Amino acid sequence: MRIFLAGATGAVGRRLVPRLLEDGHEVVAMMRTAAKADGLRAAGALPVVADALDREAVMGAVAGAEPDVIVHQMTALAGATDFKRFDRVFATTNRLRTEGTRHLLDAARAAGTKRLIAQSFTGWPFAREGGPVKGEDAPLDPAPPRAQRETLAAIRALEELVTGAPDLEGVVLRYGGFYGPGTSLGRDGEMTQLVRRRRIPVVGGGDGRWSFTHVDDAAGGVVAALAPGGPAGIFAIVDDEPARTADWLPALAAAIGAPPPRHVPAWLGRLAAGEAAVRMMTTSRGASNERAHDLLGWRPAWPSWREGFRHAL
Repeated sequence: MRIFLAGATGAVGRRLVPRLLEDGHEVVAMMRTAAKADGLRAAGALPVVADALDREAVMGAVAGAEPDVIVHQMTALAGATDFKRFDRVFATTNRLRTEGTRHLLDAARAAGTKRLIAQSFTGWPFAREGGPVKGEDAPLDPAPPRAQRETLAAIRALEELVTGAPDLEGVVLRYGGFYGPGTSLGRDGEMTQLVRRRRIPVVGGGDGRWSFTHVDDAAGGVVAALAPGGPAGIFAIVDDEPARTADWLPALAAAIGAPPPRHVPAWLGRLAAGEAAVRMMTTSRGASNERAHDLLGWRPAWPSWREGFRHAL
């Protein structure tokens, strides 16, 4: 197949391009600047430079590619550990999730492409009610913290745009917290360094559930979802073990040889990092990957963050 990959130089894109090429696909790799074009070309992909927020540029790039499938993996996640200014940090990513998604959908229709796969996120967006682990049909939070309102609205918009397009096979892949090469939880990543310095504590009882996704498993989720005519809809691409903060954060510290994290009461966490951080640490929900198992045949190479952390970090 010919695949148009938007976000080819991001954390997932860098792991996905070689997988697609090894499987015999043609890859047209869209990026915002030409800085990494030579590397993609050398790998066997066809690089295309276009600003995802420029509708005409995206329309032209997709029209020239004539792809069978469009894959949307565009984010701008540098500095994404500033929980107090969550929406400010995610401002560009939120535009990519809304404007960028609309441009790709318009381009897909114009080019006659029938399948579009887009990246979303799972975990803290769920409503903080009921059990600790949720399926894809569980409601999202109707009252998110003020700092996360714009980001949750952008996630909702992306998912509704992609799954609600009547003339396309829309697939949304909800990833968990990324770890591995090129992420904030990589060996030299921003969050890893904060854990080394004991700057991320266990807040309150640490009962918030997190689901994790190694970037290679994220790439594998795209591969599993590629086939035109295959299952559409929303799928959680996460590992098999949603984990309490009180469990995964000390294990992460141990995996990188850092001192155990501090423990702070919720009121102090709220003062230092804001309401969004406290809810993520204390009341967030994890995600089930059963639908991806059953309908896409996807299985994580790293079923648990426990082994994944030790390997990746």
